[in-house]
Amino acid sequence: MPEEGVPLTPKADLLTTEEILTLARLFVKEGVDKIRLTGGEPLIRPDVVDIVAQLHQLEGLRTIGITTNGINLARLLPQLQEAGLGTINISLDTLVPAKFEFIVRRKGFRKVMEGIHKAIELGYSPVKVNCVVMRGLNEDELLDFVALTEGLPLDVRFIEYMPFDGNKWNFKKMVSYKEMLDTLRQQWPELEKLPEEESSTAKAFKIPGFRGRVSFITSMSEHFCGTCSRLRITADGNLKVCLFGNSEVSLRDHLRAGASEEELLCIIGAAVGRKKRQHAGMFSISQMKNRPMILIELLLMCQDSPPAIPSIFFRDSLHVQGLRHRVSFSSQMVTLWKGGWLPQIPLLAQRWLASGVPQRHYGSHLDSDANPKCLSPEPRAPATPSGPLPTSDQLTHVDREGQAAMVDVGGKPDTERVAVASAVVLLGPVAYKLVQENQLKKGDALVVAQLAGVQAAKLTSQLIPLCHHVGLSHVQVQLELDSTRHAVVVQASCRARGPTGVEMEALTSAAVAALALYDMCKAVSRDIVLAEIKLVSKTGGQRGDFHRT
Repeated sequence: MPEEGVPLTPKADLLTTEEILTLARLFVKEGVDKIRLTGGEPLIRPDVVDIVAQLHQLEGLRTIGITTNGINLARLLPQLQEAGLGTINISLDTLVPAKFEFIVRRKGFRKVMEGIHKAIELGYSPVKVNCVVMRGLNEDELLDFVALTEGLPLDVRFIEYMPFDGNKWNFKKMVSYKEMLDTLRQQWPELEKLPEEESSTAKAFKIPGFRGRVSFITSMSEHFCGTCSRLRITADGNLKVCLFGNSEVSLRDHLRAGASEEELLCIIGAAVGRKKRQHAGMFSISQMKNRPMILIELLLMCQDSPPAIPSIFFRDSLHVQGLRHRVSFSSQMVTLWKGGWLPQIPLLAQRWLASGVPQRHYGSHLDSDANPKCLSPEPRAPATPSGPLPTSDQLTHVDREGQAAMVDVGGKPDTERVAVASAVVLLGPVAYKLVQENQLKKGDALVVAQLAGVQAAKLTSQLIPLCHHVGLSHVQVQLELDSTRHAVVVQASCRARGPTGVEMEALTSAAVAALALYDMCKAVSRDIVLAEIKLVSKTGGQRGDFHRT
């Protein structure tokens, strides 16, 4: 709980029981087979038992779960079990009562332990215990938590500390999965890895002879975005396709405006279509505006196995008015899906995509004249396909005499320009480990590289002689650790409104961020390779858009 608390949402803004069930029926009809009520704290809703009972009646729904702080669990669990509750996750970050009170800002440790034992008594197995590990707060309790699994059927899930509004996230407070695993193996070298379940967010381990097991949620150090099949609906009715994304779509408002099932599916399909390949990375997430974790979830819906909501992905009978086109689906999209960054789709749908049926992918920016319901059954012109830019038979930076010259952009109209570029820094295992654990003597290499990339974007015209000075409205530099290659992947995004593009700014930003990483690590190893510096995408301008496939 943030120190200053959180503002309570007015009751009129919360989803009603019937609205929750209406949305649940819609998602289950489209293939979702697991729903978890989470929070905040779901057990403070007076209608929670009724909601579980009515969810249990939905044909096709295989699992109903709850994530709770456990304080009211012992009292309500018998009723919830009778209503149809199948799984339980209990949030517990410490086994020290005084520390518990500091973290959650209230008493209740004894009640939480009673809830855990009541769940075991009623036959729940395993009972999942979620523990967010924070350096300087509870990393010294790892062994104590694992010891609980010796005699109890618990799945203790250690979660990497994640950035959310109000939790004062700092990279140095994060204890990585690898570091936690090393700590456990020093005590229990026989710790063995269990097979990973499909679409699971956890890496599971077990100590031979123990009743329970241990899992790790590696959202920060080893993301699982490619197999994530979860959608979240907040208590006030907003759909979030990614826990770490700040983009939300209000389903409540469309429900209350009388939207039909077809219209709701169209809205949901557009939102799911915007789901990115992976989240922005811990450093960028920490700078993003997002809800505190305590305000994010009411309903978490997921599908344990593909296909994942096929008709939501491919429904095109209605157009979402006011959402700008980004990408046209094509046979290339099928390849990307097979590559694992979106849920698998059935063979029939793959053939449909490959056959050239016009499908659309929408951005999240609303046009100012958009219809309030964001929907129109009228057909519109298809999106302009992405592809290579038109080529020119002349170099634009050379005059008739063959001398270098700056292009005159005085007559060009101002348009919104966005460019994304990337680079890869192959560090090698030694330097990579030091960067991952933030142990370089020079300091935090990732933060320094991020700042260098931002600074470089702003100075591009001073570094590249014939580049125009551009007033950038936004620069974002993201750095992702790639453990398979012992590398850091840099992605730089630049935005401006003006008569000339910003691809040079994005490329300069990515390249200088990569150089800064080299500089930070060269004392450890000079066998570092800077590779794959390239333009990923460019939008705006007379020559059209470019998206690297």
